[in-house]
Amino acid sequence: MNKDKAANRLITEKSPYLLQHAHNPVDWYPWGQEAFDKAKAEDKPIFLSIGYSTCHWCHVMERESFEDKEVAEILNKNYIAIKVDREERPDIDHIYMNVCQVLTGSGGWPLTIIMTPEKAPFFAGTYFPKRARMGYPGMIEILEKIIESWRTEKESLLNASEQILEHIRSDSAADSSVELDIEIAGKAFKGLERSFDSEYGGFGRAPKFPTPHNLQFLLRYWKATNDPNALLMVEKTLISMYRGGIYDHVGYGFSRYSTDRIWLVPHFEKMLYDNAGLAAAYLEACQATGKEQYGEVARQIFEYVLRDMTSPEGAFYSAEDADSEGVEGKYYVWSPKEITDILGEDAAVEFNGYYGLSDKGNFEGKSIPNLLHNKAAFENIRKNPLEDHRKKVFEAREKRIHPYKDDKILTSWNGLMIAALSMGARVLNDMEYAAAAERAVRFIRSKLIREDGRLLARYREGEAAYPGYLDDYAFLVWGLIELYEATFKAEYLKLAADLNRDMLKYFYDEENGGFFLYGSDSEQLIVRPKDVYDSAMPSGNSVAAMNFLRLGRLTGDADLEEKAYKQLKAFGGIIKDHPMGYTNMLSALLFINGKTSEIVIVGSRRDENAKRMIKSINSHFNPFTVVLFKDSDETGDEITSIAPYTEAQGMVDDRTTAYVCENFACMAPVTDLQEFENALK
Repeated sequence: MNKDKAANRLITEKSPYLLQHAHNPVDWYPWGQEAFDKAKAEDKPIFLSIGYSTCHWCHVMERESFEDKEVAEILNKNYIAIKVDREERPDIDHIYMNVCQVLTGSGGWPLTIIMTPEKAPFFAGTYFPKRARMGYPGMIEILEKIIESWRTEKESLLNASEQILEHIRSDSAADSSVELDIEIAGKAFKGLERSFDSEYGGFGRAPKFPTPHNLQFLLRYWKATNDPNALLMVEKTLISMYRGGIYDHVGYGFSRYSTDRIWLVPHFEKMLYDNAGLAAAYLEACQATGKEQYGEVARQIFEYVLRDMTSPEGAFYSAEDADSEGVEGKYYVWSPKEITDILGEDAAVEFNGYYGLSDKGNFEGKSIPNLLHNKAAFENIRKNPLEDHRKKVFEAREKRIHPYKDDKILTSWNGLMIAALSMGARVLNDMEYAAAAERAVRFIRSKLIREDGRLLARYREGEAAYPGYLDDYAFLVWGLIELYEATFKAEYLKLAADLNRDMLKYFYDEENGGFFLYGSDSEQLIVRPKDVYDSAMPSGNSVAAMNFLRLGRLTGDADLEEKAYKQLKAFGGIIKDHPMGYTNMLSALLFINGKTSEIVIVGSRRDENAKRMIKSINSHFNPFTVVLFKDSDETGDEITSIAPYTEAQGMVDDRTTAYVCENFACMAPVTDLQEFENALK
């Protein structure tokens, strides 16, 4: 981005991605009525480009085409060009990415769409170079060919766009009412088992994505069935990812995905949502196996997020770029000489050997630190023998030019990190993580909830914008449930229940079940889709289903549980066809069919027996259990108003008392810690 050049209309936007393009010679418009009115008035097609600020190939296409005067001249003369940040407008991105996948069989970013002034698409693709090369058609050739067709055979383009619209509208409405049984979860497990890479962990070959909800599904499947292979796949994958270059061994945190089978060479961008999901997966593995090494990886992820991805007010930033100084991965790679200059010769030999750095290198002549050759490193993670060396290398790296940080705050992704930190507080018995989650919730309450109570999607530089999407509500409710179970502060459970009601109000399809992607009060686009596919992140629909189950059990509201059943039924046909793509929804199915339990502890927070009971709960992997705490020290007990069924539950003989119910049957109240632990087992 050359700030010496004249600015276009994007200069007044808050999105870091749009601002990156504010000095392009292309006469960009933000998405809005002004652009569509101009396209109609001048009878021009719309060139829609969708990406995000830390996308490597978006940067490449900008350098090759959007900063190029020849391309800009063609666009400015013949098209109305619109830029959209997919992270600000996932509704627009979802619809047109679906178009791209229908037309080309694949998708990705940058997303390139050409459409009518009425927003009806007739051309789609992803990255295009300026001129045709290596089998890719060139941007200039595409633009010239399409504008010629627009002038000479517009009717055929309009017919094509109408057919595409018909297809995506019918596809969006294709939710089928099919009853799902537990066998579908078994089919998903078998599919993951078939695609599992037994040598390097993960699923499939290259590229490999972490997809944490697949691992969390496998942990729940293991808990429900006792199949040892489910746990084996999780452990092998988590250990392999940690040892690979996809993990930043110098500064911590995970990159978005591995370009190779062995997890060595990442796509270097770091996303908040990946690190939230992976922290949760490592924490649950720690609970399931009792191995503290998994918990230590989660601690390191949190160290990265709290150090580098947290705003002064306590909310979490979105992402860090793969590139620095215009070169992918430059910030993260090393030569042995650079390490010698930092540590001295003897220590450098030790460090380079431990982290796999060599003169030959493993990435474009330099080396990505990794532990693929070092099988003992994971076992020794809590006592890294080279920790002092690592810190010195990290301090030296801090002096390099940092990758670009996308500092916008997204409610949805913050919800995921609130959930992960809250889990960390429980599993690692460290309330500093809960305090960090609470700070983020306070930020959202003060900055991202409108006066009328409507949740908003994005905050940056003092501006909150866009009515929240389904993911904003579902992910934040999830985070609040986790935060309640970490702190037992009733305000978080109440806020979760309130936002859950609002989610039903704005997004729920009363006729067919399931939730729409954007609200009834939002901009109405060419189609109103529902998304249930669990891709890089779990879908809002699957998270909502799990929230219904947990809130229903926590509050005693059977109607919420009924909503969860309807979620599974609404998407049953889609899930049945390809169960591996819906593992987070199938985790909800396992909850419905599993050995579920509700625990209510009544006592004082200060009581040692109460603390021991809570610690015992948190040390076990019980994904089908919900926990309430009724504080005997509080007057006008808030929990009773949220969960009326607890009104009659009190302390027995003035001692901390646990009420344990399992599979809709309640045991006698327990005051003895050993009896309580036996009941948990």
